[in-house]
Amino acid sequence: MPLRLTPTFRTALAEASGPLAGMWVCSGSPLVAEICAGSGLDWLLIDMEHSPNGLESVLSQLQAVAAYPVTPVVRVPIGDVVTIKQVLDLGAQNLLVPMVSSRTDAEAAVAAVRYPPRGTRGVGSALARSARWNRVDDYLPDADAHVSLFVQIETAAGVDAAAEIAAVDGVDGVFVGPSDLAASMGLLGQQTHPDVIAAALRVFEAVREAGKPVGVNAFDPAAADAYLEAGASFILVGADTALLARGSEALAARFTGARGESGRASY
Repeated sequence: MPLRLTPTFRTALAEASGPLAGMWVCSGSPLVAEICAGSGLDWLLIDMEHSPNGLESVLSQLQAVAAYPVTPVVRVPIGDVVTIKQVLDLGAQNLLVPMVSSRTDAEAAVAAVRYPPRGTRGVGSALARSARWNRVDDYLPDADAHVSLFVQIETAAGVDAAAEIAAVDGVDGVFVGPSDLAASMGLLGQQTHPDVIAAALRVFEAVREAGKPVGVNAFDPAAADAYLEAGASFILVGADTALLARGSEALAARFTGARGESGRASY
């Protein structure tokens, strides 16, 4: 009996009645990924760029979240054709490629997710989870329908090229990264600086004019609300590691802050 793959993030965005909210999964743990998958959020970003994730851990996390009504997106560490091929073969259906700053960057990413003659993706579906080991009928001719590609604009050059990037056929949406964008503008660590927000909103305008969905990373609730008001179609509002860090700090402040000079807690 042939198998059917789940709808892509492209489809989820097209069918959504409002913005889709998600969070980063950066711990590398399939257990944590599964906990997050059952939270009620719309999507998860499994990160390979700034997290201890390799192919095996990404595979485990994709398997762990597959039982839940959440859409996983994998951010590859770089727009490298070999890395993209391997992550797609793991069964990732939705990719985010970072540091896309030009039309050429975007076109290269599109080529990497498409099979020849339209692209450069290596053919190995009979060996891979992507086609469920050839149990998905017509996977090769229909591969575009099973994969969605999002690119990340996070440099000043990318902001200037946003309209050209968004117009590339095969780019399903654009994600804005305010952290690296701030750094590229000489405002390291100032993601909510007015100039950074203005640059992000320039991307919003260009991408929406191209008819594509635009998303953004915004851990600050006020910034997240402002971006949603400005028309963000999808947004990341937290991370597993950040939640654990802040939560454990809150516990420490509550239960160790009352210690006396002896070092013992006095309640």
